[in-house]
Amino acid sequence: MPRLLILVALAILASGERALAEPLKFEVRLCPASKLYAYPLAPGTRFQSLDVPNVGVLNTGKGGVVVTDIVFDLMDKGEVIDSRRLAGETIRTAIKAGSAAQPQIDAFGFQFCDGKLLGSHPQLAASEALASGANALLTNQTFGWKGARDTLRVTAHATREGRTETAIAAIPIRSDSVKTPLHFPLQGRWAVVVAGTPHGGHRWALPEAFAYDIVAFGADDKTYSGLGQALTDYHAYGAPVLAAADGVVIEVVSDVPESAEILRRTGESFDAYGERMGEFQAKLLGQGEKAIAGNAIIVDHGDGVYSLYAHLKPGSIQAKVGDKVKAGDRIGQLGASGNATEPHLHFQVCDAPSSLHCAGIPLAFTNVELPYADGPRAIQAGDIVIAR
Repeated sequence: MPRLLILVALAILASGERALAEPLKFEVRLCPASKLYAYPLAPGTRFQSLDVPNVGVLNTGKGGVVVTDIVFDLMDKGEVIDSRRLAGETIRTAIKAGSAAQPQIDAFGFQFCDGKLLGSHPQLAASEALASGANALLTNQTFGWKGARDTLRVTAHATREGRTETAIAAIPIRSDSVKTPLHFPLQGRWAVVVAGTPHGGHRWALPEAFAYDIVAFGADDKTYSGLGQALTDYHAYGAPVLAAADGVVIEVVSDVPESAEILRRTGESFDAYGERMGEFQAKLLGQGEKAIAGNAIIVDHGDGVYSLYAHLKPGSIQAKVGDKVKAGDRIGQLGASGNATEPHLHFQVCDAPSSLHCAGIPLAFTNVELPYADGPRAIQAGDIVIAR
């Protein structure tokens, strides 16, 4: 055989050996990717709840794989304390449920870490069989425990052409709240109707997982007087909104109008109102991030901590970008702009300077009483709060 042909043949054999030696590509990704926060269910930190918003299982290799199981291990100091295994029908059901998010990937990109979880143009599988380039998405795996858990480990197993593949991802679990000392952003007696509690709607959205929706009730246990058909009928409307901590104002939106059309009409059924508001919210989503938050202020408190005050009254904002504020400074008035169903304050703390493209951080305040609680604890949905 001529020397040139021998060299070519050897090169072909060598490349084939390298291809066989290359690891098959199958991986687990988490969103958020750096840490997860637990939220207290009772006084102190003994009883915790955890939501794992997103687990992505990606087949980035050639050929298809079949996911056989996914195991969630809650660990403390390297020891597995709790374990949950999804296999058989449970893994099929979880993956199929996750595939329903396909139409939401673009509209709600912030919920999936803006492409970092699934890639820029993800194909979500509806079964445990993943074609090359496909993703399996598992959403909102929830856990509760007593004691300490410091790590979540997710292990996925799959088969490809008769061989088993394993992929592992691990992430720290934090059971504390934001380190920045915070004052409640309103003064007096208020009702927190949505919080980081698992049964609240906020917990399932990444940026607002621990956010508060705050309203005021009157003596008749209603949030409004009269028929509640005008924004000014609501007890909370126009209340001074206060800076929760020292910081620098980095974003102000002040030109979003309000409309009484967001209010439930006299005689309107709850279902009809929900359908109408769903259409309204979809329209806002199409208009972008600022339309959702309405008139809003974002304050940078340093150390990667940012507070958001949303749905403020038009013309009420007293701060501008670059202003330094102190805890307790009046910065605006409570309103109903943006994605609101009635006048209320939406307050959240995040790890990035955005109302949507961030991950929420649990809150704790230094100046509140919970008159119906057994003692000091994290605020839960439904709590009455008195801010001094």
